[in-house]
Amino acid sequence: MLRETLKHEIDQLSDSQLAKIADFINSIKTQAIPIWQSATPIERAEDFRAWVAQLPETNIPLDDAAFDRSIIYYINS
Repeated sequence: MLRETLKHEIDQLSDSQLAKIADFINSIKTQAIPIWQSATPIERAEDFRAWVAQLPETNIPLDDAAFDRSIIYYINS
């Protein structure tokens, strides 16, 4: 019954309203499939770069010890 009701409601919408519905449906479809399942490696890389670009910049310099691999094996006694 819901499907028939929606079809009837859709028939009553204007073109601009239908465009908004189409945009909404497309956004739902893209949310349903994670990018890592549907995107090419290049698209995944672009998505990752866009995500990194939106991260806040802290301008806090890292100490050289932060890059020292041996620090991960250090055990506090």
